[in-house]
Amino acid sequence: MHQHTDPAITVRDVTKRFGATIALDGASFAIRRAEAHALLGENGAGKSTAVKILSGLLQPDSGELSVFGEEVALQSPRHAHRLGIQTAYQEMTLIPDLTVAQNLLLPYQPTVAGQIRGRRGLARTRHLLDELGIGEIDPRAEIRDLDLPSRQKLEIAKALGRNPSILLLDEPTSALSGRDVDWLGWLIQDLCSKGVTIVFISHRLPEVRAYCDSLSILRNGQHVGTHAVGDLSDDEIVELVAGRSITRSQARNRGQSVAADARPLLSGRHLTAEGRLRDISLDLYPGEILGVSGLQGMGQLALFQAFFGMTHLSGGEIRVDGERMTLSSPADAIRSRIGVSMLPEDRKTEGVFLHLPGQQNVSLPVIERFSRWGWIDKTAERRAVDQMLAQVNVHPRALYKAVSSFSGGNQQKIALAKWLLARSRVLLMFDPTRGVDVGTKEEIYELMRQFADNGGAILFYSTEIPELVTLCDRILGIYRGEIIEELMGDEITEDRILRAVIGQESLVEENRVVS
Repeated sequence: MHQHTDPAITVRDVTKRFGATIALDGASFAIRRAEAHALLGENGAGKSTAVKILSGLLQPDSGELSVFGEEVALQSPRHAHRLGIQTAYQEMTLIPDLTVAQNLLLPYQPTVAGQIRGRRGLARTRHLLDELGIGEIDPRAEIRDLDLPSRQKLEIAKALGRNPSILLLDEPTSALSGRDVDWLGWLIQDLCSKGVTIVFISHRLPEVRAYCDSLSILRNGQHVGTHAVGDLSDDEIVELVAGRSITRSQARNRGQSVAADARPLLSGRHLTAEGRLRDISLDLYPGEILGVSGLQGMGQLALFQAFFGMTHLSGGEIRVDGERMTLSSPADAIRSRIGVSMLPEDRKTEGVFLHLPGQQNVSLPVIERFSRWGWIDKTAERRAVDQMLAQVNVHPRALYKAVSSFSGGNQQKIALAKWLLARSRVLLMFDPTRGVDVGTKEEIYELMRQFADNGGAILFYSTEIPELVTLCDRILGIYRGEIIEELMGDEITEDRILRAVIGQESLVEENRVVS
């Protein structure tokens, strides 16, 4: 741990309003130089607003900021850059149609007489990637062709390429695999040893404990405490974050929710997709939460997308409620006799329309239900959506406010409300609690249990093994496109899941977050 006492950042009585919403309410805290400092809070607590203010993207309505002892008024990101502040955002800033090199050098590409020096930029990017230990990423590749973990690592690399003295990491591990999380931990340790100050936003307490010296907690826009990480237990941190005691999820009474004579709601037989799936067969029953566990890129995404009409299968068949179906698009899945719906990996680009209000987001898949002779019954639509928002505990203002104005956890609940309104009986949930705070996680868990207890079925993938242990009736281990193990009942332990996800070749450290 680091012994610097001088603050790198001081926030004094900062307030930021968005209309009637107070995102920060007189928040004050300080972060010492050359330390890794966690900023914790539920979704909507003000963490991302604080990061945007420190990044120069937003200006506070009142209050003061100091950077290395000097009071500043950050007017823009470029102003923050000049002071040595760089940010790696959860909402990635990479441009999909540009290459890795072009993204990492923007807006500071090497030029001569106004002309971009492409070769020099390519060489500079290769050197940066090698230096950061991610030289396997091709600097000539287009961002759109890379997987989510690679894009997240590049978001971090982009900030580090500008040699920051303060690095703001906004949910940096929400899209990273287990090995990539280890990479980030090494990076944080190395940067702090070189005098860089890290502000680390995360909902994952094991990572906070592993990487951070101290933490500050925000709740409802207010600062409720700054502590050394080792001074608080996990339960104490959770209660400070939530402002209440969280009732932890208990394991399901596994196997009791599925009737002995039940017919599968969703089945796959010998599913094959070149390079991604190899002869996978599974059944998903009413009342069941069926878990899928695997390392990044082992075929789990292709499996979920196959059941949602998004992956072309070269072999095998899918049955929905016993009926053989060819799912050539998500519309086929949604409109099947029982309805198959999916909460995708990246909710902001695939799960919701950020600039539309919640009412349109929730009703869109079934808008014909509210249409008569070409006209939409807005009253009936609003009433139905309002009921769904209440069911997932999202404020009624979501009816008319853009989804982008809500926290990540509420956005995810709005995406879930959409499929509850559609009356889908099968939910494909791909890492649904990624980047979601502990309180909202518990709400999502409860909604999942209610859905299964009411006769629905869930195919559930998570990067967090404890979630699988707590929630699932059965778990399938997927490795290199094949199901290599099925776990039931007392077999469902973190140790057994870890063995499955690494192909049963060896054990890894207990309680690691893997994907």
